[in-house]
Amino acid sequence: MPSVHLHVHSEYSMLDGAARVGPLVQAAAEQ
Repeated sequence: MPSVHLHVHSEYSMLDGAARVGPLVQAAAEQ
């Protein structure tokens, strides 16, 4: 299975989180 390393700030980033994990994964899968 191929993988891609992404540098994102999710809802789990203490001060920088804006994006939710589910939509990030879905957007990455669509690309």
